[in-house]
Amino acid sequence: MTHTEIIQELKKGIYKPIYFLAGDEPYFIDMVSDYIEKNALQEHEKDFNQTIVYGRDTNVLELISSAKRFPMMAERQVVVVKEAQDLKEIEKLESYFESPLTSTVLVLCYKGKKPDGRSSFGKKVSKLSVYLLSEKLRDYQVPKFIEQYCAAQGYKINEKSSMMLTEFLGADLAKVVNELEKLFILLPKGSEITPLVIEKNIGISKDFNVFELQDAIGKKNVFKAVQIVDYFGKNTKQHNIILTLSSLHGYFTKIMKMHYSQNKNNNKELAKELGVHEFFIKDYATAAKNYKPGKLVEIAGLLLEYDLKAKGVNNISTDEAELQKELIMRILN
Repeated sequence: MTHTEIIQELKKGIYKPIYFLAGDEPYFIDMVSDYIEKNALQEHEKDFNQTIVYGRDTNVLELISSAKRFPMMAERQVVVVKEAQDLKEIEKLESYFESPLTSTVLVLCYKGKKPDGRSSFGKKVSKLSVYLLSEKLRDYQVPKFIEQYCAAQGYKINEKSSMMLTEFLGADLAKVVNELEKLFILLPKGSEITPLVIEKNIGISKDFNVFELQDAIGKKNVFKAVQIVDYFGKNTKQHNIILTLSSLHGYFTKIMKMHYSQNKNNNKELAKELGVHEFFIKDYATAAKNYKPGKLVEIAGLLLEYDLKAKGVNNISTDEAELQKELIMRILN
């Protein structure tokens, strides 16, 4: 089941005996676990009927003993195991999976990994529990997540704003949500989160960021590109050359893919192939016209050259700010 499906079921008051929440993305695991902690029991029932332990601080026998207790003056009891990946010999829970106590809601938060689906235990997990496999979103999926999250909270956000946040915060969903929640406190319901709002409250420049640099380079807007890289040179803590190089490498790789894609007439599939929001396909099409495959190969060499220079190879005295300016001018030449 997906985290959305599980939450929808829980909101209807449907609680199952075992929830096994696994995977590399902790945000969705915490979302389900927190919902159960807050809503499965009424406040006055929690003292006697809610147990929260950590995998490293308990063992399977203690856990089974807790899970087999009957609730006190309540319909159910809740047992949550945080960091269940640290629980030694977790496979020995198989016997409990086969015959769980229906008045217990056992929640296992198994972060950073998943059980081996070929093993006996892995098969029991997928068959006998509500199994969530929480996978990290790819960078291109994060803007969509931001848009959906804002909409669910009663706010609007445009594509550029969601891309700005993604570029600045990456795919760390807990961090993304934390920054959005700060904005929700400041803005009335129904407001739109614009680049200006983000600039004023989060500190990301709406005009001088890697996303805007890529756009300027793609359109061969030399004046704007130089302005942005000059700003980077004065703010190297936030915009160091290694981050710029990494971003440009990804950007030009996407342009190269566009040249050879079989999906040029299908924006939806092309966006998926490139790993970008469909809204930006027209910008990548413009960049592809301005940068032919031969030039892209040359740029790949430049990125490698300046990566080495930034690390001191064949570079004695040129500072980071000058290296960035020099690189951008050679790309645009």
